Amino acid sequence: MSKSAEDKLTNAQNELYEWIKDYMKNFQHSPSIRQMMQAMGLKSPAPIQSRLKHLQEKGYISWQEGKARTMQIVDEIIEGIPILGSVAAGGLIETYNDVQENFDISDVFQKKDVFALTVNGDSMIDACIAHGDMVLMEPVKEKDSVRNGTIVSALVPGLGTTLKYFFKREGKIFLEAANPSYEPIQLNLDEVVIQGRLLAVWRKV
Repeated sequence: MSKSAEDKLTNAQNELYEWIKDYMKNFQHSPSIRQMMQAMGLKSPAPIQSRLKHLQEKGYISWQEGKARTMQIVDEIIEGIPILGSVAAGGLIETYNDVQENFDISDVFQKKDVFALTVNGDSMIDACIAHGDMVLMEPVKEKDSVRNGTIVSALVPGLGTTLKYFFKREGKIFLEAANPSYEPIQLNLDEVVIQGRLLAVWRKV
């Protein structure tokens, strides 16, 4: 993490910052204000709160003021998630094979194993998902855990990957578009792999 001159820490701020990093490395959670006071040899929380505010303003930590346990070290927040390729929002296209680059959403949220796909096509336009958008997907380990009406990325072996609404009816899976121009895709249970469920849509404007 590169910092400009105005973002450099004072000795007192750096002392607290380094202590917090060591503490979180050893205990896997952030310290309390009282623990920070004791470590810095202070009898009042005010200097700690001031230093924490400066650390946040300078981009070294992320925290909700007054809630020390919410603290995170910015350098240790995941800086990107893998963009695994494109997903069709129209017909079916070839599935993804390789990680192309990282999509930086460290300021949005963290969730284990999240991946991103670039949308191709307009079949989900009525769900406010347009061609060129980035969709953030949470992996699906069990097909039975997916609820009807969930937007999923689905792999149809031999055909490709598509982004659609998921429905299970009478032993069949239906992948339905959010665009009346596209017919539902009807499949047998064993013909489809549900790769992920939609978490968020990222659109650069």
